[in-house]
Amino acid sequence: MGSIPDCVLRWSGQRMPVVGFGTASEIVEGSDFFTVTKQAVLQAIKLGYRHFDTASLYGSEQPLGEAIVEALSLGLIKSRNELFITSKLWCTQAYGDLVLPALKTSLQNLKLDYLDLYLIHWPICLKQRKEGVSGGKEYDLFPMDFSSVWAAMEDCQRLGLTKSIGLSNFTCKKVADILSIAKIPPVVNQVELNPLWQQKKLKDFCHGNGILLQAYSPLGAVGTKWGSNRVMECEVLKEIAKVKGKTVAQVCLRWAYEEGVIVIVKSFNAERMKQNLEIMDWSLSEDELKMTQHIPQSRGIQAEAFVSENGPFKTLEELWDGEI
Repeated sequence: MGSIPDCVLRWSGQRMPVVGFGTASEIVEGSDFFTVTKQAVLQAIKLGYRHFDTASLYGSEQPLGEAIVEALSLGLIKSRNELFITSKLWCTQAYGDLVLPALKTSLQNLKLDYLDLYLIHWPICLKQRKEGVSGGKEYDLFPMDFSSVWAAMEDCQRLGLTKSIGLSNFTCKKVADILSIAKIPPVVNQVELNPLWQQKKLKDFCHGNGILLQAYSPLGAVGTKWGSNRVMECEVLKEIAKVKGKTVAQVCLRWAYEEGVIVIVKSFNAERMKQNLEIMDWSLSEDELKMTQHIPQSRGIQAEAFVSENGPFKTLEELWDGEI
């Protein structure tokens, strides 16, 4: 198993491993989410992962932080500087005056002095209603004030609380809106991306503006309520995998790497965690890459929860600016 190469983030000069370990997960009934996540991160570090992705929403910041502390005490890593840690600003804190406190809370959860990358999770704001129905939480949707939120993100970087800042789930139009006001441009846009949703237009636009794409759900997020098995069951990918003697997952990850995309992979299974790193000592042929170009395209994650007659996005077309 070869080491994972780094890429350079254009606007900060940081080096980021091109394969990251994701910690978004649904709690398995009867399991201890904290312990399961912490042990998975420790196993990932042992296998060679050095790039870890979390978010305020995921509830995985604390177990990730505990795993880092334990990895240091066990000598699995010599310094926190060996790791690249990303977290994200959730929609309920996506207001200019709440960004810095939100980041400080994430750092406290992670037991870190700084993040390597801080992302705006979604381009929309939420506010909890005073009264929920049946005891549950209900939220109203509001447009995000990009100017104040991005200025606060820039302040976080200037203060040294994060080394880089970026976006997640932003379309070409919304990235352009950020670029029009940014003094410090975003280095990354993390989006759904895989061979069944290749995002060529967005990739070309972001790369043309010095912004790298990170792929979440590069394998389709099979086994989660937001994902499906459509990527893993794609006949074209299965055919390529059979010829290569690789798994479908490895073909997907290698494809993304050859497209210049960073991948965030999530598996708590030790063998699959290992396999997901074994993508650097082989390549896809020109014919195989052409085969992937003919795979029918469709967005897997629609995010209907952010569409409302009373919110800023009244249709999926508006939310995704036609990129659906």
